Amino acid sequence: MPIATLRGLTLDCADPRALARFYQELTGMRLGYDADEFVALTDGSGCDLGFQQVDRYRAPRWPGQDVPQQLHLDLRVEGLDAAEKSALELGAVRPDHQPGGDRWRVLLDPAGHPFCLVVG
Repeated sequence: MPIATLRGLTLDCADPRALARFYQELTGMRLGYDADEFVALTDGSGCDLGFQQVDRYRAPRWPGQDVPQQLHLDLRVEGLDAAEKSALELGAVRPDHQPGGDRWRVLLDPAGHPFCLVVG
């Protein structure tokens, strides 16, 4: 029997509401909590996605490690091209470095966090 189960994941950022809107549009999750310094999205699975305001936030510099990525999200999609196009329209950025070939795409959210779109 596990000691704990994953309750959520929180990303540091400068503007929690703006980053939450991006991920809300990208994932279809709904707003679960909204305050000036913290916003959470939920999908009813019991694992929420949070966004926490950090003063003097510094975006990761992926793939370099001057400001390390610290973590990244893998998001399941039906098709890479369509999902990438939609994410870019929402404000994501496609970095030049793409180590996944046709297996996954690396994008950066509006706060600079890398995330991967993965088929399957």
